[in-house]
Amino acid sequence: MIGSPQTSPAVELTVNRTGDLVVLVAGEKPTVTRTTVNPTHEAHRGGAPGFLRMLHLAASDGVLTPELAFGRELARSALRAAAAMPAGQEQHAELTPAEFESLRAARPKSFQRLADFSLCSTWQELVLATATEVQALDGGRDEYFRRHGIGVESGQLWFHLAERPGETSHPFAFIATLARSGADGRVQHQPLATAMHDCAGDVARQERLLAPLRRAAEQNESLRALLDSHEVFHSVAWTPQEAHGLLRAAPTLEACGIRVRLPQWWHGEPLRPQLRVQVGGDEPASLGLGALLDFQLRYFIGENELSAEEWKQLMRGAAGLHHLRGSWVELDATHQMEALRHWESVAAAAARGEVGFAEGMRLLAGLQHGTLRDADTAAWTVAQPGPWLAQTLAALQGPSGSTDADPGPALRGELRPYQRDGVSWLWLLVRLGLGGCLADDMGLGKTIQVIALLLLLRQHDAPGPHLIVLPASLLGNWRAELTRFGPDLRFHVAHRSAGDVDQPPAFDELDVVLTTYGTLLRQEWLRDRAWGLIVLDEAQAIKNAEAKQTRAVKALNGQHRLILTGTPVENTLADLWSLFDFSSPGLLGSAADFKAFSRRLGTDKDGMEPLRALVRPYILRRLKTDRRVISDLPDKTELQVYCGLSRVQATLYAKAVDSLASEVEATEGIRRRGLILAYLTRFKQICNHPSHYSGDDRYAVEDSAKFLRLQELCGPIVEAGEKLLVFTQFREVTGPLCALLEECFGRPGLVLHGGTPVARRAELVAQFQSESGPPFMVLSLKAGGTGLNLTAASHVVHFDRWWNPAVENQATDRAYRIGQHKNVLVHKFVCRGTLEERIDAMIQSKQGLADGVLADDGERRLTELSTEELMRVVSLDLRAALSED
Repeated sequence: MIGSPQTSPAVELTVNRTGDLVVLVAGEKPTVTRTTVNPTHEAHRGGAPGFLRMLHLAASDGVLTPELAFGRELARSALRAAAAMPAGQEQHAELTPAEFESLRAARPKSFQRLADFSLCSTWQELVLATATEVQALDGGRDEYFRRHGIGVESGQLWFHLAERPGETSHPFAFIATLARSGADGRVQHQPLATAMHDCAGDVARQERLLAPLRRAAEQNESLRALLDSHEVFHSVAWTPQEAHGLLRAAPTLEACGIRVRLPQWWHGEPLRPQLRVQVGGDEPASLGLGALLDFQLRYFIGENELSAEEWKQLMRGAAGLHHLRGSWVELDATHQMEALRHWESVAAAAARGEVGFAEGMRLLAGLQHGTLRDADTAAWTVAQPGPWLAQTLAALQGPSGSTDADPGPALRGELRPYQRDGVSWLWLLVRLGLGGCLADDMGLGKTIQVIALLLLLRQHDAPGPHLIVLPASLLGNWRAELTRFGPDLRFHVAHRSAGDVDQPPAFDELDVVLTTYGTLLRQEWLRDRAWGLIVLDEAQAIKNAEAKQTRAVKALNGQHRLILTGTPVENTLADLWSLFDFSSPGLLGSAADFKAFSRRLGTDKDGMEPLRALVRPYILRRLKTDRRVISDLPDKTELQVYCGLSRVQATLYAKAVDSLASEVEATEGIRRRGLILAYLTRFKQICNHPSHYSGDDRYAVEDSAKFLRLQELCGPIVEAGEKLLVFTQFREVTGPLCALLEECFGRPGLVLHGGTPVARRAELVAQFQSESGPPFMVLSLKAGGTGLNLTAASHVVHFDRWWNPAVENQATDRAYRIGQHKNVLVHKFVCRGTLEERIDAMIQSKQGLADGVLADDGERRLTELSTEELMRVVSLDLRAALSED
């Protein structure tokens, strides 16, 4: 049996995106209402804790939040139904149409998306939870309901307001009643005066009946006057102003436990005179965030448009309810005149050429002109996009692949449907002169979409060259992707790994320049150049607005600006401001203005809506979990992850190359093959980590570019709550990799290698496959590459390469197999400038030595190369390998 209602723990009610009501109790798992209503199911599940705690609300007499006040009325309705039914018949309880409409109308604004089926289902859950509680009692059924505020003598206080058709001076009628369950189980309403007369002489009972009203009167002057005048005890006729007082007091009454039945036209948003502002009716003469938008003010009551003169006459009326054109209208002349003055000032600013595209977007988001403050007059006005702007925003918020955004055969690859939509969106931004944020989930192909955009710019002779700024660790990826998908694009790498970075290249011969954030900070010529398109990859690098690196990026001069990031907001809303201050300067105002604005927003979804509306057109984000995207994706996507070498690795690698060159000439036959195999292993170990080669067991993360890259890769995986498999062919490195991943995930993982007992392997698989199991597993390739079902993982990393695609594919298939319902991303680590990069290129191109590499024993075939061929494969390209900024 649950505890006393007076000592019930805090309960919080919310509504999720699918319209279900969710009950949150501290320390307990959230209780979500059933998504299907089945009133004839055989037995209740025993009463989910959240629904049991909701029943405690019924006995609360205090002032509650609108959400909890609604929960209290929902619980009281269910308790009344359970009290009126014979024991054991509660599973057949159904909401009456009248009670359903009453509860539906009582929903607070934050619950407007509460689905009707969820409302009915929650009510039934509460009835069944009541039955479960009562069945656990030895007796005292009536006492149980009394303890929860339901009883013959308690009842429910109601206020009723109705129209009196044909009456002009007093067109409303008011009466207060007490609702009680009759002998037949039906709710009966008794005038409050009669109820008070029935308990004459019982002062304590009378006080209990009036307690909710006294609490409400303490908070509302109209209700205090109603109580003091004793009109609450009689049926009375009211003027519009008197009725307006009750209408406005309805939320206070509901919060204090009094049910209110009002005219249907008041529910939702009451009819008010409204200013409608149209922004962007015609296409502006020039485009971009500074493009000047036309502006028009119109006056309405409902859908009836008023003239400016009619509006002025209306504003002369007193505040309150007015019967106009067959409808009751709420008038607040003070606020409406404030709204009119506000919008007239905006119209004047538009006439002076001060309302640009960015300002228009702020107005449409419900923000005041010239600031990011919430508009106090928003309830009395509505800003709408005109035909041109509406069409433009629709295209930005619902991009679809268009023929004019097709780079054709110049793009050496096939765009998936969602990628074609992305290119269309990027191309629209460029044509509009706007900046944007491509925030697709990791692995959805942001790079190829940008390459397609670059090809479109080239085909349309757009001024260039274009600049791409990125972390040094991604230089190899971009070079490889540009070569693969856009071979016609002429690009230059401005980084020490590619040559002299101090001298500018011949810009007339280039389409694209690649550089890093660190190089940009050091090279003035990059900041002095006027660029066409500027792209920031992993743009969260500029989230700190005060950092030197961020200031250097924002000093760039470009006609178009684009940012790429899967995490536009990593820590605070200040991250978002800094990113948009680059891509769409001025849209979010100044840093100080935005900081004050974000403090007022709060953290709830409703409070964030103005900001969401403001930035939505400029962010395109698709997730792997979106079925519309998944249906267009292959089950498996393979990505080459290019890493450099740390200076320690580069030094060790260069020495090993020199040592091999001196030793291989002096050996032959079997000894030569053994020597080469031994050096191939050394090269792999050095590429993994210097400690792997030396055996010193230090494994400092900063000494290995692969360890650093794996650390970066884990960020979005951890954020998305996904699972990861990491394969290595070396048993001795599984432990250090596990230690690194434990730091990334903040949780322990699993390790499986050749020394793992067979019986233990099944236990590890079961743990990993569990939904709440470890988030990662490190496996040696030989031990874990076959025979395991690890479909809980959606990411696979090949930390070092076997150089045999068949073997690697077998390992990948531990996750990519029957039973896998998620898209699998395969990350193949490759060290630039080393034998790893050259052999990976051979595998991909299937040329030269590829046949040997693809054979069952690829490494052994490498031992048969001539010394000259071998040294070309293993030699170190120092510029490509060193990745430090």
